[in-house]
Amino acid sequence: MKLKHTLLAAVIAVTAGTAFAQSSQSSDTLRFGIEAAYPPFESKTPSGALVGFDVDVGNAMCARMKVKCAWVENAFDGLIPALQARKFDVINSAMNITEKRKDSIAFTRPIYVVPIVMIAKRGSGLLPDTKRLQGKHVGVLQGSSQEDFLKKHWAGAGVDVVSYQDQDQVYSDLASGRLDAAVQEAQTAQEGFLDKPSGAGFDIVGEPLRDPSTLGEGTGFGLRKHDAALLAKINAALDSLKRDGTLTQLSQKYFKRDIIAK
Repeated sequence: MKLKHTLLAAVIAVTAGTAFAQSSQSSDTLRFGIEAAYPPFESKTPSGALVGFDVDVGNAMCARMKVKCAWVENAFDGLIPALQARKFDVINSAMNITEKRKDSIAFTRPIYVVPIVMIAKRGSGLLPDTKRLQGKHVGVLQGSSQEDFLKKHWAGAGVDVVSYQDQDQVYSDLASGRLDAAVQEAQTAQEGFLDKPSGAGFDIVGEPLRDPSTLGEGTGFGLRKHDAALLAKINAALDSLKRDGTLTQLSQKYFKRDIIAK
């Protein structure tokens, strides 16, 4: 009898879980997970409105799929757990496609590619090289592919890698002198820091960082692995937006160049 009750409980649990999975995503709404602290990709206006390149791409994709967009804000390093917990359906937050992340979630085909760079005080002589950075403090966004790169290649070579939950706090500590350098995407560095008064006297230094194993093969949307049908629909919509030039137009709007993956 105990075995039968156990089996019955298991069947009920599976059935309930399946029903929840089927009902958690409304057929007419696509829920995006986003951390709105990474301009120009995603940020908030003083009135609280979400803006940025990724937001515009998401809205264009929803329009092409004839569904409504809903946005769920979440800390970047918690986006994958929140996706798996079904708090939203798709990660749309400048997330690079890496082998490590593909162990946990599925990705669309790459949407765009942005160089990863280091910024430091002008005239400091610092370069993205472990010999130049020994004993220096380098800031990076927690949970990012850039953090994976720094921990793999720099942390064991005498560089103090300092991780932050908020990209703006990286820039604040860099400006105040608590950090010697910071690593992030080039456009984010430019618009989020270098173009602002606090970024005066700082520059992108050296060549972009490269390592497909940690920095990935471009940026895409992340989905749960079992959502294959939704992934196919999103890939089809993105391909359509690439073909008709919509994504290139958005890229030119935000970056003055075409960063869309071909």
